[in-house]
Amino acid sequence: MNIFSDVYIAIRSFFEAGGPVLWGILAVTIIMWTLIVERFWFFRYVLPERIKQTTSQWQARKGNQTWYSNKIKDQLISEISVDTHRFILTIETMMLILPLLGLLGTVVGMIKVFDVMTFFGTGNARLMASGVSQATIPTMAGLVAAISGLYIANLLKRKADVEVAKVSDLLVNE
Repeated sequence: MNIFSDVYIAIRSFFEAGGPVLWGILAVTIIMWTLIVERFWFFRYVLPERIKQTTSQWQARKGNQTWYSNKIKDQLISEISVDTHRFILTIETMMLILPLLGLLGTVVGMIKVFDVMTFFGTGNARLMASGVSQATIPTMAGLVAAISGLYIANLLKRKADVEVAKVSDLLVNE
């Protein structure tokens, strides 16, 4: 039980030192990782059934060599493409927003340092250090959160492209 209170105190002091921007970084990071987990869930459990439905729908058609049937095939592939690429752009956008939120934290922390210097001069090192930590912690947190999503976002994008190509190969003209 003591270890949980120690962890809680450490996290709380980290957020207090990082300033209010750190809460925004946490919120965006949680949303980003929720969408990432949703995409993995989709690729693992939902997409295989969706591909089965699409291929059975295509195979149930008669005369798959007409212009009209090619347009239907294109529509089926497009629907799978939309489903597989859903939220990937949102994840990439959040990945780009996180470092900018970190830079906002840097600006807020530097303003705090300059306020301290205005009122107390350079003599109060403790208050200046508080502002410097408030300037550096959000930058670090924003970069770490963005980098954590970078590889996964690229992996999801490649996976979506591969799955669309796979469906395109499955829907062949007879």
